[in-house]
Amino acid sequence: MADKDYYQILGVQKNATKEEIKKAFKKLALKYHPDRAPEDTKVEYEEKFKEINEAVSILGDDKKRQQYDQFGSAAFSGGAGGTGGAGFQQGFDYSDIMSQFRSGMFGDFDDVFDHLFGGSGGGKRKVRRGSDLLYETEITLEDAHSGISKTILLNKLERCDECHGKGAYEFESCHHCHGSGYLKRTQRTPFGLFQQTGPCPYCHGKGELPQDSCKNCGGEGLIRRKKELDVSIPAGIEEGMRLRISGEGEVGDNNGPSGDLYVQMHVQQHELFLRKGKDLHVTVPISFSQAVLGDEIEVPTIDGKAKLTIPAGTQTGTILRMRGKGMPSLHGSEKGDQMVALHVIVPTKLSKKQKELIKELHEEKPQHGFFKKIFTSAFL
Repeated sequence: MADKDYYQILGVQKNATKEEIKKAFKKLALKYHPDRAPEDTKVEYEEKFKEINEAVSILGDDKKRQQYDQFGSAAFSGGAGGTGGAGFQQGFDYSDIMSQFRSGMFGDFDDVFDHLFGGSGGGKRKVRRGSDLLYETEITLEDAHSGISKTILLNKLERCDECHGKGAYEFESCHHCHGSGYLKRTQRTPFGLFQQTGPCPYCHGKGELPQDSCKNCGGEGLIRRKKELDVSIPAGIEEGMRLRISGEGEVGDNNGPSGDLYVQMHVQQHELFLRKGKDLHVTVPISFSQAVLGDEIEVPTIDGKAKLTIPAGTQTGTILRMRGKGMPSLHGSEKGDQMVALHVIVPTKLSKKQKELIKELHEEKPQHGFFKKIFTSAFL
């Protein structure tokens, strides 16, 4: 039987580290998983998949790798070399390994490598970072303009103070899985014997069993608490932006670090102002006489009122800019502007004197500009 080059199969150098072997295995296992094979190449994918797993079952274990480097693959064929096999077992369902890996049965790829291919992770509780949380809150446009400190109420799981998140005070090695955290199950099928490896159902993959469960948390290691948190919302915050508060997310597994809390902003629609970036837009009504003669008026702003000069002859739809009266920037640059759209109000009820004045204006023939052009073209 020809000697197999397991390093070449995985595409790594002979001095590759275990981490490099792990990365190569993950890449190839996902690439050649039989579920991803085109229909006409499914057999080839299955053979390649078994070959990859055979290689990693030897190179992923320090003792077997040493034997392979000394004697070659012949040391693991048919019980040669007194090793009793390399961990690559005939009839082992390697497709099942990767289907369980993809479904999350083993937690992550490191667990697959450590527990199934001779790694050192058996029996050790794997520390994992907790998940992030999202909290949505509403603020007013005035709040977004000036900034605000807001108290939010969280209802989340936190570590039990009594047992420090362990669920018990003392543990002993699980006698069902002998502290490995995993159990092998052999199943006879028409195609032969198949072995599956999964988390121990008695210790839930932890490798140890509690002796005296914590009464405070009922052995869970976690307690749900209501927590008030003060959040500082900076001036200039915009709709949909998120603030990250480190360490206020879900607690991590096995006393791992907590995730983060993200507070997402929803800015309420304002009854007067429309926000466009740093600028604020507002429509202000003016009278017919103010539009014709000009005037100085008082207009609302996001933080009070301000004077605005209306030039004579202003038309409906004219937009005047009030510099620095918009929203601040999160990055500390200058404030935006307030854009004031003027809307000329045509009076619907006139006194007798007002009607006479309007009639006099109406009887005057337009001599300039747009009206002159209309008047002239009508008689050509």
